[in-house]
Amino acid sequence: MPSASPAAPGPGFPNGPGTGAPEEPGSGGPWRPGSDIGRRLAARRRQLGLTREDVAARSGAATTYIQYLEEWPSAPETATLQQIAAALETTVAELSGGTADEPPGPGVALRTARLAALDEAECRALMAAHGVGRIGVLTPGGPAVVPVNYLVDGTDIAFRTALGKVPAFAAGSEVAFEVDRVDDAFSSGWSVLAVGTARAVTDEDAVRRLAGLAPTTPWAGGPRDLWIVVSPTRLTGRRIVAAEH
Repeated sequence: MPSASPAAPGPGFPNGPGTGAPEEPGSGGPWRPGSDIGRRLAARRRQLGLTREDVAARSGAATTYIQYLEEWPSAPETATLQQIAAALETTVAELSGGTADEPPGPGVALRTARLAALDEAECRALMAAHGVGRIGVLTPGGPAVVPVNYLVDGTDIAFRTALGKVPAFAAGSEVAFEVDRVDDAFSSGWSVLAVGTARAVTDEDAVRRLAGLAPTTPWAGGPRDLWIVVSPTRLTGRRIVAAEH
C-alpha cells in the first residue's frame, strides 16, 4: 500500500482541459478520452466488473485519482502504476500498451493447468460481455477466418459487413463464430465457440434496431451496412484453470 493515497491534481482537475470532472461514457454527462493508460485502465476495470471505488480500495489510491487517470492524459509514477496494475490483476506493461503488438500466449503456462468446460449460461455471459470475435466462413477462395465487431441480440450474434467482404459470405451458410480472451499476466484464458446458420438482415426496421443496439461502428471502417445474424445451434466453451481449483 502507498504511504499516501495519490489524488487528482486539485478540484476540477485543473491540469486537464476544461473545468469540472467529466463523467463516464453512458452516464449522460460530458466525457473526454484520456491517455492510452487511461483507456486501458478503464477497459480492464470494466472487464473485471469493478467500479472506480473498487480499484481505489484495492490499490490504496483515491477514487478521484483513478477517475483522473481514466479521463485525462497523465503519466503516473511507476510505483503507483504497479499498485493499480496489481489491483486490476494485470501488469504495468499491459496498462501502458507495451504488449499491444505482441500476439497473446507467449507467457509461461501454469504448471497445474487444465481445461474446464463452460456450460451454456457461462458461454453466453462471456460472449455478451465481449465486442470483437472471429467469423469462420467458406469463400470462393477457400476457408477464411476474420475478426468482426459484434453484438449479442437475445440468443443471436449480429455483426456488420459489406457485400463482397469475407464476412458477407456467411449469409445462408452454417458458420463458426469464436470469441476468446487470453491473459498472459496470469497464464489464463477462455474461448467460446458458436456454430449455427447465418442470414442477412433485410427488414429495414430490424436493421435500424440493430444499428441502435451497436456499441460502436466497425473498427475496419468504411461503409458496412449489411447486417449478418448468426443463430447458434451449438454453443461450447473452455477455460484454462489451475488444477487445484
